[in-house]
Amino acid sequence: MFELVGLKGDLGALVLGVLVARHQKAEEVASTMFGFKNLFLLGFFLSIGLSGPLTAEALLAGAALTPLVLVKSALFFGLFTRFRLRARTSLRASLTLANYSEFGLIVAALGVANGWLDGHWLIVLAIALSLSCAIAAVLNAVAHRIYQRYRVAWTRFERSEHLADERPLDIGDARIAVLGMGRIGTAAYDHMQRLHGGAIIGVDSDPLKVRQHLSEGRNVLLGDPRDGDFWDRVRSTRPLDVVMLALPNRAAKLAVLDRIGASAFEGRIAAAVRFPDEIEAMNEAGASILFNLSAEAGAGFAAHVAAQIPPLGRTGGDAPDTSPGQPSRTTVN
Repeated sequence: MFELVGLKGDLGALVLGVLVARHQKAEEVASTMFGFKNLFLLGFFLSIGLSGPLTAEALLAGAALTPLVLVKSALFFGLFTRFRLRARTSLRASLTLANYSEFGLIVAALGVANGWLDGHWLIVLAIALSLSCAIAAVLNAVAHRIYQRYRVAWTRFERSEHLADERPLDIGDARIAVLGMGRIGTAAYDHMQRLHGGAIIGVDSDPLKVRQHLSEGRNVLLGDPRDGDFWDRVRSTRPLDVVMLALPNRAAKLAVLDRIGASAFEGRIAAAVRFPDEIEAMNEAGASILFNLSAEAGAGFAAHVAAQIPPLGRTGGDAPDTSPGQPSRTTVN
């Protein structure tokens, strides 16, 4: 529509995005599309760089520039720790930034267009960018292992004072912790609160969710249970009795179970699973109480319907004896 009146279609896409940004489903759509956005964005920038022939000389030059990105990552790590972030947070952020910026290709393309750079360097930078993205992807996939293996060395760079979000977590006299305050976690929290009063704490890594729960009167802390330092930061007047995992995916739950196993936690761990093949993995990782959402949802649905309708009689020989003085009996298998 914008192109029909002589305006760029890109501008139309931007305006449309602004218009739908406040829709109730906007956040969900953005989360779903984020991976595709990054993929298309990278392809767009690479199309700028790969505008000439790929030669062995350009490939070698790009490969030679790639390791220098680790120097940039190291500088970021030092900068983050100086700004009172914990070593783990600094390392994860530094590894996330361990690739060359795609916008550098735009600057290089402008340099080539104005005769400041030879077109050969545009190809070299595109190769270096591609290789740095591949390295960053591998490093981020094993970031937790890198931190855990050299944890003592990383923590030497920390400052004695931390930012507010990095300080110890006081859970008071809570006996039950619900990790992951999404729909399932919130429902579990509310039910356990009705049963046990204030001896419950919720934990979530999303600041927006935490603020919302606090405004609704729930006792929820901001933290990432997958963080190896999370359990070291927890301060309480008594040990937790139960930890309930209501995290969204299997990898996150296994990561938390691994962190709990490495801590001094001696209570029971309950986990909500969606698929039968998760049960064995969760048991092996240390979860002693498992709740199959797929199976129990049907039973819960049936129980809810049964509570809303009058008892249904049976036919034939299975019909209950409802003669006077004889109470009816129903067996549920």
